[in-house]
Parts: sequence; C-alpha cells; structure tokens
Amino acid sequence: MKTTSAARRPVGRPAAATREQVLTAARTAFVEGRRIEVRAIAAEFGASRATMYRWFGSREGLLAEVVLGEMAALFDRADRRARGRGADRVLDTLESVNRRLIDSPPLRSFLALEPSGLQILTSSSGRVQPGVVGIAAAYLDRVATEDDFRPPIELTTLAYAIVRLSEAFVHDDSPAGMRHEIGRLREIHAALLGVSQKD
Repeated sequence: MKTTSAARRPVGRPAAATREQVLTAARTAFVEGRRIEVRAIAAEFGASRATMYRWFGSREGLLAEVVLGEMAALFDRADRRARGRGADRVLDTLESVNRRLIDSPPLRSFLALEPSGLQILTSSSGRVQPGVVGIAAAYLDRVATEDDFRPPIELTTLAYAIVRLSEAFVHDDSPAGMRHEIGRLREIHAALLGVSQKD
C-alpha cells in the first residue's frame, strides 16, 4: 500500500510561523481591543521565544510595531481626505489624526489594559515616539515634495514639536486642562506651520 504525502506529514505540528503572521495576529488583537498576549500568539503559530526575540526584541517591540503600523495608516487615510495644499494640507491632516486618536476605541482599550501603556506611547527612549516622529517627518517631506511646501523650521524638529504637542493634548491629564482641546491644538500647529487662522 502506498503511503500518501498527507500520511507522512507530522500530525498536530503547526507550519513554520512567519513574522507577518505574528504581526497580523497582534494587530488584530489591538484593533479588537484585546490585550496582545505574546505567548499565546507565539504558541498559535509555533514560534519559539528565540524566534520572537529575533523578530521583535521584546514584547514592547511587538507592541511598537503594531502601534506604528496603525499610525502610518492613520496618517495616510487622513491625508487622502485633507483639503488644501502645502501647510493647509498638513494642518488638516494633523487635526484629523488627532481627532481620530481621541475617538479611537482600540487606543482607549490599549491604555486601559496596559499598565505602562502611556509610557510605551510617549517615552522618548522607547520605540513608539521616535517612530511616530519619523512618520510625521516622512509625511512633511512628502508634502514638501508634492506641494512645494517649505517648512518654517528644520523638518525633523518640526515633526518632533508636532508630535510632542499632540501627545500633550491627546493624552495629558494635568491641571492645565489641555486634554482633548483639539481646537487649541490646531491653533498651535497652525502657528508652527505659518498658517493664518480665520477669526
């Protein structure tokens, strides 16, 4: 009797995991408002601890990739809907991004489920904040190329200032009362970009 290839295949052994499979599973958990359980995801795809470490470095590394992927997509969606050109386009995109961050159920769930969630998102020594600054800088550079936009200050410095201000208004809970004051944030971003605001 011939032995089929199906009969020779080890039973119950998962196929070799791919980095993209793991990242997709983590992204799905984030979007659905669930805690990203690295061990469970690794077990699902048969990925060893050594493999996960090689791919992401740490759990925070995986979280950072998920968040940065969502941020890059958010910038792209907001830019497609933006009005105007140059600085006006940037200002419209930034307002849209910040409003969506405030209204984001996945982000609220992430901050509720992760004890160090805010630190993961905003620490300058982490991976997320520098990554978001990089996304913002790349966006500004693209607008500069496409619309002949000339940033009033050095591009990376401008991107950093934009991101830090957004963090303060989106996440801050200090007595200054800036949290979720997107209208005030738009005014400050407009001043940074050299856009005059109508009364």
